Amino acid sequence: MRDKILNVTNHDRDSADLRYVYPVVSRRSGGVSVGINLNTNNACNWRCIYCQVPGLKRGSAPAIDLSILEKELRGFLNELLHGDFMLNRVPEGLQRINDIALSGNGEPTSAGEFVQVIALIARVRGELALPDAVKTLLITNGSLLYRNSVQQGLRDMAKLNGEVWFKLDRASEAGMQRINDIHMSLNKVRDNLIAAIACCPTWLQTCWFALDGEPPSRQDEDDYIEFVAALLRDGHQPQGVLLYSLARPSLQAEAPRLSALPAEHLQAFADRISKLGLAVKVTP
Repeated sequence: MRDKILNVTNHDRDSADLRYVYPVVSRRSGGVSVGINLNTNNACNWRCIYCQVPGLKRGSAPAIDLSILEKELRGFLNELLHGDFMLNRVPEGLQRINDIALSGNGEPTSAGEFVQVIALIARVRGELALPDAVKTLLITNGSLLYRNSVQQGLRDMAKLNGEVWFKLDRASEAGMQRINDIHMSLNKVRDNLIAAIACCPTWLQTCWFALDGEPPSRQDEDDYIEFVAALLRDGHQPQGVLLYSLARPSLQAEAPRLSALPAEHLQAFADRISKLGLAVKVTP
């Protein structure tokens, strides 16, 4: 494995010289996140304009070699638990395993083996007696939550201290088209989010940033507030909102048009969301 010290701005998927497994020092979790990249072909069914994936293309995850993934996950967790990776590669104060995160270079639920991957994680966790406090995360755009197999995977995740981080960058169809480069009805987003909440504890993950020097509009904020308020009125309760801005440069064509928002701007929006009765975690 490479000897470079990891930091919160380095999310290099190859930093451990493995196919599927990579470490991230997470600014949001305050520890090491063990990433699992199922989209090794850099393919996703969305194209968010802030995405940091190089050579991003439209598509789904390739076939997953479950035996290699299991070997890598078991070996890397062993190294974190019993080797010197933490001491040599992770800054002091962040030397703990926070989670195993299905994230990577595309939409992880597009993998046909998604349910088997969750079972594999459960098996390895059990063998290594990984502490229950170590979460199992799915970071998802939520677009495939209508699939029975994906919902089954989420129900299995819930037994592994699981959490879903469900992308909701804008709450209007025009906003999603502008930011995520997709055509999707808001009703479909709502249905998929309700399915996620029913299967596993779910956070909304929202990237809030300036485009062409302009922050999201008041209408963008109002659309978001109304979407979440309607969800709550109907009895669908997410865990809260993970509100963040840009920490690393986009690798999409729109990169020069994007910029991070000041912490005060994020906090002002967070305060509006909090009035709905939801927890909001802000990461500038």
